[in-house]
Amino acid sequence: MTRIFVSLAAVLWAGTALAGGPVAPEPPAKPAPIAERQLEDEIIYFVLPDRFANGDPANDRGGLKGGPLQHGFDPAHKGFYHGGDLKGLTAKLDYIEGMGVTAIWFAPIFKNKPVQGKPGEESAGYHGYWVTDFTSVDPHFGTNAEFKAFVDAAHARGMKVYMDIIINHTADVIDYAEGEATGYRYRSKGEYPFSRRDGKAVNDGFTGDDNPDPANWAKLTDPAFAYTPVVSEAEKDVKVPAWLNDVTLYHNRGNSHWIGESSVYGDFSGLDDLATEHPRVVEGMIDIFGQWIDDYGIDGYRIDTAKHVNPEFWRAFTPAILARAKAKGIDHFHIFGEIAYEEPTATLAAQVMAESQLPYALDMGFAKAAQMVASGKSPPRLMAEFLQQDAIYPGGAKTALGLPTFLGNHDFGRFSMFVAQMSGNADEKALLARVKLGHAMMFLLRGVPTIYYGDEQGFISDGNDQLAREDMFPSKVDFYNDNNLIGSDATTAEDNFDTSHPLYRLIADLAQARTASPALRRGLSTVRAFEEAAPGLLAVERHDPETGQRVLALFNTGDKPLSQAVEVSYRARRVSGLVGQCPAALAAPGSVTVSLPAFGFAACILETDD
Repeated sequence: MTRIFVSLAAVLWAGTALAGGPVAPEPPAKPAPIAERQLEDEIIYFVLPDRFANGDPANDRGGLKGGPLQHGFDPAHKGFYHGGDLKGLTAKLDYIEGMGVTAIWFAPIFKNKPVQGKPGEESAGYHGYWVTDFTSVDPHFGTNAEFKAFVDAAHARGMKVYMDIIINHTADVIDYAEGEATGYRYRSKGEYPFSRRDGKAVNDGFTGDDNPDPANWAKLTDPAFAYTPVVSEAEKDVKVPAWLNDVTLYHNRGNSHWIGESSVYGDFSGLDDLATEHPRVVEGMIDIFGQWIDDYGIDGYRIDTAKHVNPEFWRAFTPAILARAKAKGIDHFHIFGEIAYEEPTATLAAQVMAESQLPYALDMGFAKAAQMVASGKSPPRLMAEFLQQDAIYPGGAKTALGLPTFLGNHDFGRFSMFVAQMSGNADEKALLARVKLGHAMMFLLRGVPTIYYGDEQGFISDGNDQLAREDMFPSKVDFYNDNNLIGSDATTAEDNFDTSHPLYRLIADLAQARTASPALRRGLSTVRAFEEAAPGLLAVERHDPETGQRVLALFNTGDKPLSQAVEVSYRARRVSGLVGQCPAALAAPGSVTVSLPAFGFAACILETDD
């Protein structure tokens, strides 16, 4: 069996940029059909539709009149709509598929409040996280029919579609009568119980929000136990479905300060925080997101702000959604939550997953570990010890195979920015080499590689949030256009869909290697070697129990070449190259001597006789 993989790899990689040999006589391996692929088989591309491609300038203002503060369109402002849409995304599927991508995840496309914020601090809902209508596509992005056309076009290419969904909150529609006077300070359940307001009894008979009985919640009739919710006449019916306009279905306790009780009950920067303990909210959200599966046959959900929702909600929502998908014939529906933190550890993610029974989470710990190790700020020991924490996830190390791994994103900033900052080296050649090294880690180590749009074109953000959401089409934003993109002389002031860019080509090659190798997609990890206190070698053996394939993934985080003996499985009999330069043979039973250039990487198949 293993000999088959070796032959395939030899043919596949004879002509790639990674192997540097003659042109391959046979085409590369293709992903299996959608229905046959496991979650860990995917390669995800994450995109903000507004910033990707403008396929229909007629929808730039979302059908709204007035100026930017009414319709939200201002392509020169980093915090407003720029014109990208579903038609544009559909038209660029060739470009995305060319990287070997098998699943597209995009920021929310539900109808948003176009503009919100205090006077002088306004910004637009281009990012999709200020939802007013959970049943419709935002007119800035197109129509529900155009969304269906996008899904159908992606599926026709064998590409899955993952929607980004929000349950924790809606747009900021609810104000508080006392808010200005208090600065919208969070009012706790202890200081402001459901049962008292200004010393007077309210909500008689309500026994607390940990009692899910609808009869109990029917007694919560007064929402002014902490703040008095106020909704303007113009927005009293703005939310869809209509049940979302009921202010008793929200926490109404003021702004979160991200710690303790406020992390779950507080408003996320003023956004209306849903009372996800309420059975009506649980039922309603299952209905909403079950319907998107029924109507469009999508393949997965990324869940925004998952850790800010009570665990009991996810215990009801997740199995219901998976059952809905299975009824539609979608057996490998991928659900992964955002559990945001910036530390190279698995602890918080594993804790929230265990409490909430969420099957997967975005791998925040991997992102931070990759940034620190690829930049040279931390030794490979950091990544090695992070990978060894896979055992603490619910389900153990096998669960870690389905975690979407990433290097940077729209919230924290781009990987290249972190590498430049942490390395302290402005040399463009070294920066490009380190960024390539980070991408190799993402593709050759466990997890589901998740590319942030624009990284393949060398985008380098100035910061987080709005500063990391550049346009792929010619941008009019000065904050973007003065960036020095890596691996290219281009700027964001021009179109950036260059399929010859060195990072685009690298990603395509790494994707092909992963597609061809069961061990890279599904292999469990054994850390074989790592430099403890300085940049240097990281060696991880991947083993797929089903096929028996073994691959040794190798990385040199240092700026000098290295050569070192590394332990491998004693089942290994021979060595063949998959990515980069591999040893010609074992040095001895259970050992290979590996050599890597500065910032180099390789993946070597350990052939067995099994």
